[in-house]
Amino acid sequence: MPSNRPLHPLPPRLTQGLRRPRHVWMSPRNWRRRLLFWSGAGVVGLVAVLFARAADYAQQLFRLAEAASPWLPFLLTPLGLAVSALVALRVVPGSQGSGIPQAIAARHVQDPAAKRRLLSPRIAVGKILLTLVGLACGASIGREGPTVQVGASIMLMAGSLAGLGREPGLILAGGAAGVAAAFNTPLAGIVFAIEEMARSFERRTSGLVLVAVVAAGLVAVALLGNYAYFGHTAASASWQDWKAVLATGLIGGLAGGGFSSLLLWLSRWIRCGLGGRIGRHPVFVALGCGLALAVIGTVTGGLTFGTGYEQARAVLDGVETLPWYYAPAKLLATALSGICGIPGGIFSPSLSVGAGIGSIIGGLLPGTSLEAVVLLSMVSYFAGVVQAPLTAVVIVTEMSASPDMLLPLMLSAALATTLSRLVCPHSIYHTMADAFLAVLRTDEAGKPAPPKAAAIPSP
Repeated sequence: MPSNRPLHPLPPRLTQGLRRPRHVWMSPRNWRRRLLFWSGAGVVGLVAVLFARAADYAQQLFRLAEAASPWLPFLLTPLGLAVSALVALRVVPGSQGSGIPQAIAARHVQDPAAKRRLLSPRIAVGKILLTLVGLACGASIGREGPTVQVGASIMLMAGSLAGLGREPGLILAGGAAGVAAAFNTPLAGIVFAIEEMARSFERRTSGLVLVAVVAAGLVAVALLGNYAYFGHTAASASWQDWKAVLATGLIGGLAGGGFSSLLLWLSRWIRCGLGGRIGRHPVFVALGCGLALAVIGTVTGGLTFGTGYEQARAVLDGVETLPWYYAPAKLLATALSGICGIPGGIFSPSLSVGAGIGSIIGGLLPGTSLEAVVLLSMVSYFAGVVQAPLTAVVIVTEMSASPDMLLPLMLSAALATTLSRLVCPHSIYHTMADAFLAVLRTDEAGKPAPPKAAAIPSP
């Protein structure tokens, strides 16, 4: 007689696991956590949009001041950078430089107090305000790197309120959301988190990254529309344009690696040069860098002040070509801005330097689309600086709405990254993150802390 019992009864533990998804989805506690997380990601998008608008106004203020008196930058830029560096050092330490190294370092810090030295609401507010001060004084900095640190701080706070834990994943998600909202490039946000911040694909955090990017992106699109950061270009390149691909990959990679090496060398020299005496006077360093920025900006007719977005956009739109001296002058101005101890990133300035290089190469390759050469140069130089080729390709492709350029851009970025690593073997962001970690571990071990000026590496 057949039995009514199942042939293979499931163990109680397994049947509980099968019922768990319904419990998880219906749990008010879990819904509260989700809402807090989604809200945090939305706040990242909102802050990124407001930050972008404020940065534009800050640059306009400097342009008005420069137009009123061409000699005003010789007073405004050194004093403004000195005040910004002093406030960053004394009031919001940890806000200096790009902000991406801080976010990377925070993912590897276990002590909550040490993590708050790199990511916190206070640092986020100070980062935004001091970056705006730097732009209003003519510094060659960008807002995208700072947005990464701000986004990571917001998501870390949201995760703390929700009791989520998984802090490394929250930092990763916040940084990705910051890039996505800053550039309106959701795919680039994901790729940046995987390739640059995590240097791996983490299964448990991939969902956090995706949701954070989508939520931040929806807020940004709702406020600004579905725009392309650099507009829609008609640039295209075929495999017959191999000369442009090779030239941009070669020159962009060497220049990008050279910039990273220069920035790291100058940072070490300021911290340790002359027996550490230079690093003990950060205000004078900022004054000197500000004066040099004023000289470079005045000599170039004001081209090197600010993010460089207007110059890159003008070249891509075919409105103008940049003079041959723009790229080296902007590179030097960005390096000086990166070592003077003020908050500010290198994303936009690097893309602008790449546009300047492309303007030179395009003039030497008649018959090749100038817009295509500029895009190739932007990708290759940016890939050379950050040594993250996929991030460079996706960012520029999404910003310029030029999917036809994808394969040539990938080839140029791969070549540039390979050459950059020959010039600068270590990634600039991860090298600076290691410097932050070294300072934090020294303090945790109870050893004498380094001088306060040297305790906050730049950029």
